[in-house]
Amino acid sequence: MRRRGRIGVTGATTGLGRLVLDRLDAVPVTAAELRGVGTVVHLATTYDSTIPTAERRALNVDGTRELLEAARIAGVRRVVLTTSADVYGAVPGQPVPLPDDAPLRAEPDDGLLGDHVEVERLAEHAVRTGVEVVVLRPAALVGKGYEGALLRSLAAPRLLAARGSEPLWQLCHVEDLAAALVLAADGRVSGAATAGCDGWIPQVDVERISGKRRVELPAGVALATAERLHRLGLSTSSPRHLDHLLAPVVVTSERLRAAGWSPTWTNEAALRAHLAECAAEGSSRAGAYTAAGASVALLGTAALVRQARRRRRRL
Repeated sequence: MRRRGRIGVTGATTGLGRLVLDRLDAVPVTAAELRGVGTVVHLATTYDSTIPTAERRALNVDGTRELLEAARIAGVRRVVLTTSADVYGAVPGQPVPLPDDAPLRAEPDDGLLGDHVEVERLAEHAVRTGVEVVVLRPAALVGKGYEGALLRSLAAPRLLAARGSEPLWQLCHVEDLAAALVLAADGRVSGAATAGCDGWIPQVDVERISGKRRVELPAGVALATAERLHRLGLSTSSPRHLDHLLAPVVVTSERLRAAGWSPTWTNEAALRAHLAECAAEGSSRAGAYTAAGASVALLGTAALVRQARRRRRRL
């Protein structure tokens, strides 16, 4: 079904918002300005997991709740939201890649994933009240101004891996997500759809491209330490961002492809562009080590584990 009425975009000053406005005959709106709007692309949200929890949740969850209720009252026909492929949950043994209609198995937490789990719940409720909601679930976003926990782990001295498993990385460039949002706004995509570069990169290739070496920890040690650091307030990163070490979340984008979409970025090209941007920013990225705090602390844990092994061998 094609769109009816004007298209409004919230968060039009964000990087993703500007990209969508450039591709659509749309206008910036807020939740209070929806009269006469047929479709709203809601981008007044953030993917910055370093923002304090209360502030981030007010924007992502409370703001989305307000927008959906205002859309219902104003008679908006379609609302387009974005969450993350992480809502499927990193569950050992699940298919690689995951289809769009795979069950959502992520456990809510106080991090960005928890925001997205709650937004998915709000979307389901809005559909029951008569609003058509399209939810796009991108893989790890990359592009100017977008850097999730997966990419921030590149700021640590080494990359973590769980012993006995090979992490798989899948990215989604914001330019490709913007193109997907246009299709959703035009009514060529319905329900929920995933978006990501073709396939994936094994972490061994990420290490080669980034010049980083890996350190391996037993899975139980890594997760338990990350949870302890988070509980003590020593890391702002959610322990859930380490789940990808044990079970990859890779998506097919099959629903978008059926609508004529295809990614213009590959995983490797997107990764290289991100690394080039980081190198250009240089010392201004010093704070990234704080954002990658859990990974840095876990590297220290790995060193302690190695020391303990050496002591045992000497006994």
